[in-house]
Amino acid sequence: MTDGRGHFRQPGAPGAAPVPREAAGNGVRLAVRPRTHQEDTVLVSPTLAINEEIARRRAQGRPVVALGFGEASLPVHPLLVDQLARHAAQGGYGEVAGASRLREAAAGYWSRRGVGTRAEEVVAGPGSKPLLYAVFEALGGPVLLPRPSWVSYAAQNEILGQRSVSVPTVEGEGGVPDPARLDSVARGLRDAGTPATAVLVTIPDNPTGTVAAPATVRELCRVAEEHDLVVISDEIYLDLVHDPDREVLTPSQVVPGRTITTTGLSKSLALGGWRIGVARIPDGLLSQVRGRVTSVASEIWSAPAHPVQLAAAWAFAEPADLTAHIALSSRLHGRVARAVAAVFRDAGAEVAEPSGAFYLYPDLEPLRDRLAGAGVTTSPGLARVLLDEHGIATLPGAAFGDAEDRLTLRVATPMLYGPSDDQRWAALEAEAPAELPWIREGLDTVRHALDAMLPE
Repeated sequence: MTDGRGHFRQPGAPGAAPVPREAAGNGVRLAVRPRTHQEDTVLVSPTLAINEEIARRRAQGRPVVALGFGEASLPVHPLLVDQLARHAAQGGYGEVAGASRLREAAAGYWSRRGVGTRAEEVVAGPGSKPLLYAVFEALGGPVLLPRPSWVSYAAQNEILGQRSVSVPTVEGEGGVPDPARLDSVARGLRDAGTPATAVLVTIPDNPTGTVAAPATVRELCRVAEEHDLVVISDEIYLDLVHDPDREVLTPSQVVPGRTITTTGLSKSLALGGWRIGVARIPDGLLSQVRGRVTSVASEIWSAPAHPVQLAAAWAFAEPADLTAHIALSSRLHGRVARAVAAVFRDAGAEVAEPSGAFYLYPDLEPLRDRLAGAGVTTSPGLARVLLDEHGIATLPGAAFGDAEDRLTLRVATPMLYGPSDDQRWAALEAEAPAELPWIREGLDTVRHALDAMLPE
């Protein structure tokens, strides 16, 4: 990916001098993007907006079954609290790329998963979300995304003034663009003179809660090599695959030299409020991208919070107490997600069996004629009726890049675990969490709402 003369194109002001290639072979084209005035208002992310709406309704005393916000909603492990308290006096800024202890621990985390990593290849940030933004900024567009996909990928590229193009996934394998369609879209962009820079995958997937098959991942990597695409692999849910014996393959295991990987602790350890994430940006031709990401970090977040980094370093070393806690969390997420999927399936919706993370993506297209009686013809309309008339908060598939007239929803299940830590600990330890009274009540409310919306 060069400017046609064997040079990288350095991001920055138009006309900047090209940077010579540092090695032979496929590289990374760092596109110069014209900065244009954006007249459209950037809205609050739909996932955060629904969380605020849930809080507003509850403050008014209105009951809500919260299935909209993708928060792990589990108690913070006491040993993590102890670690954070131990380092609370560390008030200095620290290194822009992250504390050496955290970077070494993250390198070990990836290396134990078959992806050899050096600490120097790791950049830490206040969550994986800003790291993804910095990566998009460094690479330029167009970026190829799975359809559907997490709301922020396309939004971040839009904020940057660059293009993203969605590519449908294989049925039942969300998060990874269908390799055959990816090949076709990449060829079309190249022939049009606007070759794509990168393809993004999510393993396991948000919004569908599914995990792509290893064969699909291998084929996607082959297509990425053919079209000289960087693979951005969002693996924030990787430790929440429901079946511990399931074979899961990531692009960083197949093409480690062209894969940028992001992860964090917000999902596996329910530390969303701590805001800590890490990116693996390998040596070689991607090292220039890492330099750009670090430069962006220095101007935007300076450095992640130092006490949180040191607590996160302990977590990424994977002590036995935390790995056992994550295993219980994954079991809980899987059992409740499958119970919610069964409710939608019993109503007539099509739902891929959840296999990772804590989401499901019901498709109510088979019920279109019956839903029309309730005035529902679009996914935003479906989500609105569920919330306004039945107190059930979900997100429409349109928020994730799906066609607006397709009757899909993204459902997040962890807030069913209960509002109190006592209830959440009980859910975590239960063999049959869906039978707990407060979780069963939520499931029944969803079931009754669907029955009410679907007259015979």
